[in-house]
Amino acid sequence: MQTDPQATEPDEPYNPGATLAQLGTLALLGCLLGTIVQLQQSALWNVWFYVAFGLVALVFIAGAAPESGAFAALRRGMLVLSAAAALAFGVCGLRASVYTQQALNPALQGLDVQVVGVVAAMPQRGEAGLRFRLDVESAFLDKQPVTLPPSLWLGWWGGVQPDGLQRLPGNLRAGERWQMTVRLKAPHGNRNPHGFDYELWLWEHGLQATGYVRAGPNDAPPLRLGGTWRHPVERARQAVRDAVFERVANRQQAGILAALITGDQAAIERADWDVFRATGVAHLMSISGLHITLFAWVAAALLGVLWRRSTRLCQAVPAHHAALVGGVALAGAYALFSGWGVPAQRTVLMLATVGLLRLAGLQWPWTRVWLLVAAVVAVADPWALMQAGFWLSFVAVGVLFVSSPVAINSEASRAMNSWAGSRFVSLLREQWVVTVALTPLTLLLFGQVSLVGLLANLLAIPWVTLLVTPLALAGVLVNPLWDGAALAVQALAWFLGWLATWPAASVAVPAAPLWAGAAGVLGGVLLVMRWPWGVRALGVPLLLPVLLWQAPRPSADEFELIAADIGQGNALIVRTAAHTLVYDAGPRYSRESDAGHRVLVPLLRALGERVDTLLLSHRDADHTGGAAAVLAMQPQAALLSSIEDGHELQALRPAMRCTAGQRWVWDGVQFEVLHPQAADYDRALKSNALSCVLRISNARQTALLVGDIEQPQEAQLLATQTANLKADLLLVPHHGSKTSSSAAFLDAVQPRLALVQAGYRNRFGHPAPEVAQRYVERGIQVIASPACGAARWQSAQPQVVGCERATNRRYWQHESGF
Repeated sequence: MQTDPQATEPDEPYNPGATLAQLGTLALLGCLLGTIVQLQQSALWNVWFYVAFGLVALVFIAGAAPESGAFAALRRGMLVLSAAAALAFGVCGLRASVYTQQALNPALQGLDVQVVGVVAAMPQRGEAGLRFRLDVESAFLDKQPVTLPPSLWLGWWGGVQPDGLQRLPGNLRAGERWQMTVRLKAPHGNRNPHGFDYELWLWEHGLQATGYVRAGPNDAPPLRLGGTWRHPVERARQAVRDAVFERVANRQQAGILAALITGDQAAIERADWDVFRATGVAHLMSISGLHITLFAWVAAALLGVLWRRSTRLCQAVPAHHAALVGGVALAGAYALFSGWGVPAQRTVLMLATVGLLRLAGLQWPWTRVWLLVAAVVAVADPWALMQAGFWLSFVAVGVLFVSSPVAINSEASRAMNSWAGSRFVSLLREQWVVTVALTPLTLLLFGQVSLVGLLANLLAIPWVTLLVTPLALAGVLVNPLWDGAALAVQALAWFLGWLATWPAASVAVPAAPLWAGAAGVLGGVLLVMRWPWGVRALGVPLLLPVLLWQAPRPSADEFELIAADIGQGNALIVRTAAHTLVYDAGPRYSRESDAGHRVLVPLLRALGERVDTLLLSHRDADHTGGAAAVLAMQPQAALLSSIEDGHELQALRPAMRCTAGQRWVWDGVQFEVLHPQAADYDRALKSNALSCVLRISNARQTALLVGDIEQPQEAQLLATQTANLKADLLLVPHHGSKTSSSAAFLDAVQPRLALVQAGYRNRFGHPAPEVAQRYVERGIQVIASPACGAARWQSAQPQVVGCERATNRRYWQHESGF
C-alpha cells in the first residue's frame, strides 16, 4: 500500500509565490491602516517624527527576512504589515506638514492685498455674483511683496453689499490673468455634528485661503491683463457650459445637462437636488464614480464591437485588450473634461489599476484587487478616506464581489463587451444587492435613505447613461442634440418628481454609532448572499440597531441646549425628555442656501427630533433665514414669534405672538417668555427691541435666551423681571454688539457661561472687545462659535460645555479664538 507523501509531511512545502502574495496583501492592508490612523490625528507632529516613521518602516522590512516555520511566517507577516502601516503613516503626515507650510499668514487676514493671478477653473456664477479659483502669481501689501498660498478661493459679489456698493463681477474666463484687490481669511467653515466639513473640502482642493474681491468705488477696479495658454480644458468646459445655457431655454434642464457634461453641480437648482436625494439618484446627476464606471463600460463595449470588425486590428491587439484600454482612456478623458474632481480622480485610478491587472494576466483573488485599488487611492489622495463617497463605492464593490465572487482575469474583461440578456439580469441583481447592502451604511452616513431608490435607479441608470449622457456629450459637436437631451431630462424629471411625492418616498432615522452601521452592513451582506435562507435570515437582527437607533435624550426634569454653528446669527435646539424647541433658525446665505437647509435640518434629522415649537425671536434675516426649511421638515411644529402679520413666513405657518407671561412645562422643565410686553407691539420699535426672551429652568439650572435685545430692553427687563433674570447660561445679547450686554444686566443675570453665536471675522466685529471684557471682568466663561463650533450644554452637567471643534478635532481644521 502506497502512502501519500503529502500526508506525512509535517509542514507544507515552501511556496515563494504564495508567500509573496500573502505578504503583498498584508502590505496593502497596512497601507490603508496607516493612512486611516494618521487621518485621526487632532494636530500634526513635528515633520521629523514622520521621517522617523519611514526609517522605522525600513527597519521592519529588514527584519522580515524569509525564515522557515509557522511562527516565523507569522512574525514576517506582522513585520510587513507594520512596515507598510508605518510608511503610509509617515508619508501622509509628511505631505500634510509640507502642505501646511503654504498656509496664509494670519497677519494678512482682513487686509487689502493686491494680487495678480490666473483664473484656474471655470467660475461658478450665482445670484449675487460668482466664485472662482485664482492661482496667485504675485501679491503686494502697501506696495511691498507678500507671500500668499498658491491658490485662493474667491468670491466677487456685485451690487449693494455689506461693504457698500460693489462693481458687478466681470466676465471672468478660465485661463485669464487678472489684477485685483482681495481681502482674505484662513479657511474656516461651520462645525456641527453630522455636518459637512467645509475645511476638509478646501484642504483636498488645495485652497488655503478664502476671501472676496474688493470692487467698491474707493477700490482699484479689477483689471483683466489678458489671456494665457494655461487651463485649456477649463476654458473648453466653460465654453460648453455657456453654450448649453444659451441653447436650452429651460434653466432646470440646462443645469442638469451642464452638470452631466462639465461636472458643474452648482448649475443644478436646490429643489432638483432635493428630488434626486429623495429618489436615490443624486449620484447620477454629478460626475460620480458610478457614472464614470458605467461610461467606461459603455465605451469599452462600443470599442470592442468596432474593433472586432477589423481582422488586422484584432491580429495586432486583442479586441478585449483594446476595449479595456480604450474604455479606461475615454473615461479618463471624460473625468478630465468634467473638472477632474476628487470622486472622478478616485474612479479613474480604480479603473486604471484593475485594467493593468487584467492586461498583465494576473488572476488575483478579489480581496487583493479590492485592497490594491483602495491602497492606490489612499496613496494618491489620503484624505479621500474621509469622504462618504469613498466608503460607499468601495463597500459596494466589496459587497458585489462577496455576493457574486469572480476572478479578475481576461474573462471578466470580455464580460465588459457583452450585450447579452444575462448581463442585463446581472445588472438588475447588482442594483438589488447594492441597495440592500448599502442601506445601513447610507443611513449611518446621511441619516436617510430612499425607499423608491431601487425603482428610480432601474429606470434612471440606463436612461441617464445610455440616452441622456450620450446625447448631451454628442451635443458638444452637434448642438441641436441638446434639444433631444433636454426632452429626455424633462421626462426623467417628471418621473422622479412623481416618485418623490409618494408617501414615505424616503425615510430618515437618527444617526447611529459606527458599530451599529458596521453591524448593519454585515447584516445586509448576509441577506444578499447566495446562501440558504436560514443563514441569510441571520442578517435581519444585525440590521436592527441602525434601523431602530434612538439618540439619547435628557432624563425627566433635565434639559440640554445645542447651539448650532451657523455663522452670523442665532439657532439653538432645546431638548427635554420628550419635547424639542428650536430657538431661531439662523441666517439665509443666498437664494439657494440657508442655515435651515444646510445645518438645522441635517442636525435635527441626525438627532431624530420631532420639533414641537419653532420660536423665532424677531424678524431679522440672521434669525429667520432657515425657518422655511425647518417648517417644511417639521409640519407639526407650532410657530411662536414677534414677526409681523404680513411676514412671508405667516403664509407657511401662522405664528402666535410671543408675549411676556406665556408659560408652559415640558417633562418637568419650565419655559417662560419674559419679553416683549403686549403693549410693545403697538409701539414703533426696531425689530431687535421685539426679540422674544425665553427663560428655561428646572429649578436647579436656568438658561436665558435673549435674541437681539439692546440696552433699553435690558433696562426694561431689569425693571419688570428682576427676579427671573438670574441664570446659569446666557445667550449673549445681539451676538456681543456694543449696544447690548450692559454691566447692570450682566450683574443681574450673573451667568457662569455665556454663548456667543457669531460668524468668523464677521463684518460687525462681534463680539465687541469692550463687551467681551465685561464678561471677563465678571469671571464669566465665554464660549464663541468660531472657536467652539456647535456647543452642547446639559443641565445635568452644568459645568461642562461640549465643543464640536474640540470633540472631533482634525489637523486640517482651523483653530480660531474669538
